[in-house]
Amino acid sequence: MTEQRIDQPVVVTGANGLVGSHVCAALAERGVAVRAVVRRSGTAPALDGVTEVVGEFTDPAQAPGLVEGAAALVTTVHPMGTDRATQEQVGVEGTTTIATAAREAGVGLLVHVSTASVYDRRAGVGDVDESADPVPDDAGDYPVTKRDTDARLEVLDGPTRVLVRPPVILGPGESSLWNTLRPRAMAEDPAEAHATPDLTFAWVHVTDLARLVGDVVTGAVPIGEDPEAGPVAGEVTAVNAAAGASTFRHYLETVTTALGVEPTWDDGPAWQGRVVSERARAWGWQPQVSLEQAFRELVEDLPEVVPGAVSGTSRS
Repeated sequence: MTEQRIDQPVVVTGANGLVGSHVCAALAERGVAVRAVVRRSGTAPALDGVTEVVGEFTDPAQAPGLVEGAAALVTTVHPMGTDRATQEQVGVEGTTTIATAAREAGVGLLVHVSTASVYDRRAGVGDVDESADPVPDDAGDYPVTKRDTDARLEVLDGPTRVLVRPPVILGPGESSLWNTLRPRAMAEDPAEAHATPDLTFAWVHVTDLARLVGDVVTGAVPIGEDPEAGPVAGEVTAVNAAAGASTFRHYLETVTTALGVEPTWDDGPAWQGRVVSERARAWGWQPQVSLEQAFRELVEDLPEVVPGAVSGTSRS
């Protein structure tokens, strides 16, 4: 894949988060100047080519200044785990605010890190690709507000818009749900160590996800007219970013073995399909981190996340 030279900065919101920080790193490695938007000073990645900008991208008065003169905008922020009103304010309205400001500023490319949770994945649905049905209104706060954010960007005419949809994102980091927050919750309260064992665990490692975003931003994936070859110019194109699939039994047993707690298995119907990522692979994306590597990394880092965890112990 051939990258294009980008003379203007690329704006990344949530640059101090798990995904945002890796996107900054992926772009900086390619020589792209990054304008890293954060809310707190001193929290952006300290990398050559990355300039921290403290601001509220959700504020209509500040958003235009954050995107002025940018080549592209990458949005990564959604306050998962907060109440519905906060997710709507920050995720839906805030993302719409800065995306609209980018359009008005003449930014030609918007890349939004969405989620595969926007697809209806109830038991019996089967595999989901980019044409799959969205979640219904009763699916829960996170899937519905992410769905609604995507819908806002779909009607934002003008720029080329790419909706990158990962499933579970693995990788170390203080804000990592699957490597840090959930294991810590299980250690503090073993009752949190429960799951439906046969539920599909579709996953991607954060470095592979960031690499796909980097490919899109730098033009290594060319913009054209066929969504199976790359983003469609001036339109919205969704692309799934799943490296593979396992089961929640595999994930939960890996973590609980290292923590020394017993898992609890929930009964009930479970989705057992795949998040189909043939489109991303047709764009030239090939995940490099295997599930075995990702789980090994998770377990090796657990003693830092949860003192007393057994490093190097996993079930594969």
